[in-house]
Parts: sequence; structure tokens; C-alpha cells
Amino acid sequence: METKGVIKQILGVDGQNINLLLSLTDTNIIDNIQALAGLDLSVTLKKYHEKRSLDANAYCWVLMTKIANHPDINTSKDEVYEDMLRKYGVLYQDENGYITITVKKCVDMDKIGGHWKYYGGNEKFSSYLMIKGTSEYDRAEMARFIDCIISEAKELGIETLPPEDLERMLNEWQRNYGASLPTT
Repeated sequence: METKGVIKQILGVDGQNINLLLSLTDTNIIDNIQALAGLDLSVTLKKYHEKRSLDANAYCWVLMTKIANHPDINTSKDEVYEDMLRKYGVLYQDENGYITITVKKCVDMDKIGGHWKYYGGNEKFSSYLMIKGTSEYDRAEMARFIDCIISEAKELGIETLPPEDLERMLNEWQRNYGASLPTT
């Protein structure tokens, strides 16, 4: 289970344990939490980022489908998605920097899970950077990604949202998330 929370207080250190007062925002998970009481847990703490809206995600896929079906492109929407990720996607980072992989040149990267961007190599090896999928984007990352896809669609002469529909989506985004998507 995943939810938003805040560390309210660090109560102290007891041997090798850190005791925290943690406040979670989703009260609907109380039964799940009670079922875990007393068990060893795997815990991940990271800064909270607002998830992108499903409307933004749906619009993203509409545009990528239109690009895929364009006579000059004529490919699948999934291939357009991978291409857009390689061009405009957000690279994975951890505390040590970008996540990379180096493989033998003969390795088919389509058989390795995740999204990868080639960044160099030699006659024997190729190196790749790992790219986040859009389901992991926060609102700023998704806004930038959609802006880039809109630009590509316009370059192909593909109609993007009519101004009133785009305005509705931007207003909804701003109302729900307090930020606006780019309009270019």
C-alpha cells in the first residue's frame, strides 16, 4: 500500500531502531495497517510528489496515437511512446546519480525491462540511461512531456485540442493541482 504521510516527530533511538510519530492522510487504509501491526515491514520513505492527472495521461495517449497513425510516421502508439520517452523523458536518478547500464552490443534492450536511452559505447559494449515511465511522473514532469508531444504533433500538422477544450483541461489541472500545463 502507498499513501501520503508526514513525519510528525522523531521520538528517539531505541537500540538500533528509530521511533517515529507518523501521520498518514488516507484513513481508508486503517484495516490494512492494523493487519500489519507487529510484523516486520519493508519501508520506503521519500519526498511526496503529486501524481499526474488521468486527463493529462489520456490526452498524452490521444496525441501519440495520432502521431503513430500519421502517414509520414505509420507506426504503433507504443513505439511513439518509447520514442517520446527517449527524446523527452525524465531520467531515473538515485542518491548516486543517473541509473545506467552497460551491456554487450549484441544484447536486445527490448528484452530488458524498463525504458532505456542509448548514450554511448564502443565496438563491444553499449551504455544506456534508464528513463522513468509516465505513470511515475509528477505534475511538472508530465506537463513538460505533454508540451513536447504537442509540439511534435503540431509539426506534423496534427490538430491538437481545440482552444476551448485545451482551456478546460488547463483549468481543471490548475484547479486540481495548483499548476498549469504549458499551452504551446
